[in-house]
Amino acid sequence: MSLAPITQVSGRAVYIPGADIDTDRIIPARFMKCITFDGLGEFAFFDVRFDEHGQPTAHPLNDPRFAGASILLAGANFGCGSSREHAPQSLRKYGFDGIIAESFAEIFFGNSTTLAMPCVIASAADVAALRAAVAADPATLLTIDVMALRVRSSGGLDIPVTMPESAREALVSGRWDPIQELLDNVAAIDAKAAALHYV
Repeated sequence: MSLAPITQVSGRAVYIPGADIDTDRIIPARFMKCITFDGLGEFAFFDVRFDEHGQPTAHPLNDPRFAGASILLAGANFGCGSSREHAPQSLRKYGFDGIIAESFAEIFFGNSTTLAMPCVIASAADVAALRAAVAADPATLLTIDVMALRVRSSGGLDIPVTMPESAREALVSGRWDPIQELLDNVAAIDAKAAALHYV
């Protein structure tokens, strides 16, 4: 089964302030008891979206202006800390299709790519420009162009971004899920195993 190529993603955006946002802040450990990842979206950023009494805070994800945003803007070293796969899963289940940040923790980045959720790196100045555009008009649409490695806004911004070439190639060729790669090549794997004298 071939996977859909991910050449670009578009949507409204929301900025999550702060650097070094770790995976425990993205998805607190107590919500990681699930057998599958279904339902994790509602717990994304839970401990900063709600206070100790369960009341919503002033977190950007609680701001109705950004309801339904599917592009996340962030600072440096996003997704650091524990390597839990639940963090990008929770963001994907929440509704995010892509992330633009100043930099990413390596394992978080890899786990995001295998969910077809492109993570691109922009300069601090360009992230600030995107943040300002979105704050001024939350209806602003951003497009992450994975093919051209650009981010464009409906307001006219056009900025360069980067990502490792291996991840970009996996996304645009529809080969972003390594499990599916194995399933698609079972016959070749079996043939290779049969040809090896030690299997």
